[in-house]
Amino acid sequence: MKKIAAFITSVALVTLLWYLFARPYDYVASIKVNTFSGAINQFIKTWGASLKDSRFIEQTDLNHLKQQIKFNDSLFSFQWEIEALSDSTSKIYVYVKDVDHSLLNKLCIPFSDTDFEKRTKKTLLEFNKELKEHVENFRVTVIGTDSIPSSYCAYVSLSGKQTEKARGMMQNYSMLDQLILKNDIRPNGRPFIEVTKWDIKTDSIHYNFCYPIIKSDSLPLHKTIQYKRFDGNKALKAIYNGNYITSDRAWYALLDYADKNGFKIENKPVEIFYNNPNVGGNELSWKTEVFMPIQE
Repeated sequence: MKKIAAFITSVALVTLLWYLFARPYDYVASIKVNTFSGAINQFIKTWGASLKDSRFIEQTDLNHLKQQIKFNDSLFSFQWEIEALSDSTSKIYVYVKDVDHSLLNKLCIPFSDTDFEKRTKKTLLEFNKELKEHVENFRVTVIGTDSIPSSYCAYVSLSGKQTEKARGMMQNYSMLDQLILKNDIRPNGRPFIEVTKWDIKTDSIHYNFCYPIIKSDSLPLHKTIQYKRFDGNKALKAIYNGNYITSDRAWYALLDYADKNGFKIENKPVEIFYNNPNVGGNELSWKTEVFMPIQE
């Protein structure tokens, strides 16, 4: 009996010491949401950027992120882990720590409802509410294999964050449109973007915003607009409905589809737009064909 009691005491002591000094978080919560991990990854970043005192720390991969949020005189560390439950359902695990008062929180949490707990619960409830609203504002339908259509086009080369893509399009749409109208150039399809470089870790892209036209020998010279042949190829295809600011959600859906179905792809998505965002309207009625090229 003495040996059993000693063993139990040792286990309890080790557990207590781990809880107080080794456990890397003070509070953990889980959230189930009806969307895929890439969409959650992007929302966590934009949500954090919208807060007054928030700083993104790192992303080890799409499913593991770390950020810090300051509340008054306390600095909270948020570690996010995303687990895919199905093609359209995920679970988020959030590990929260008060960077400067962790030990005090661990001592108090089992016996009282601390300010740290109240603040954390309130923040995560707000996060969950905004995430669900975001998910309701877009749809992604993966079609499967298809081909990107080839075309000749007038285009503008741009670069920046993924979140700036729609702004870059809107700023240059009128310029391309006016060039075509004023010079009697015949349009030959819908505007599209061709991503030439995508840094997934930093969410930055280089891309061409293209306007398909009929090639002729009298195309006007322009300091910003260039012309080229765009050669399409075999690709995975999805249909995105929603605001073009977040059409990159379909990129991540295609990454998941490629991984699960054994496709080798190039991370250079192409988006063909069926609506002019300058006109407005119900965003869920906006349509984008999204392609991810398959490696030959």
